Amino acid sequence: MLDVIKEAIVMLDSDEKIELYGFLRKSLKDDGAIKTYNVVGDFGERKTLDFYSKSPLLPNLQAVGVGTKYVDAINANNERYSIKATTNKRTSVFNGLNDPDSELPQEKKFEYVIIVMLNEDMSLKAMYELNWEGFLLLKKWNTSKRTWYLTVTKELERKAKVLYDAQSDIAI
Repeated sequence: MLDVIKEAIVMLDSDEKIELYGFLRKSLKDDGAIKTYNVVGDFGERKTLDFYSKSPLLPNLQAVGVGTKYVDAINANNERYSIKATTNKRTSVFNGLNDPDSELPQEKKFEYVIIVMLNEDMSLKAMYELNWEGFLLLKKWNTSKRTWYLTVTKELERKAKVLYDAQSDIAI
């Protein structure tokens, strides 16, 4: 059935595809499949919660409410997780952290960050977990936005726990 729908979508013109995209986005939100209209971020969070719940080696995660600062999920021990999904190698920003020239001690905002790499079709490409200390070592400053982000580099791949990598056939 899905293949038939995909074939029909290919035959639509651009305006019809945009209208369909809007319909699907609203339908996904109405069904609770996504929480906001940040589709990549919501898909990443959904894939993360599902992945963790299916792995006996990982803790079950519970989503926190929309608008919770710095954190997207917690585990049974109340450890906090920030989840960043991307379709390229750069994450969205981490707000609320000290500027690089700050002399204030950095308040710990979460225990772990999960980086979810998605293919253009939103299928899972890779998933990495970094602890707070690893995050602090690898974060990069975005001068124009005055905030921090991560880039998935070979160094990050070495320092993070690789939870899933489609190319290497790694899955915890």
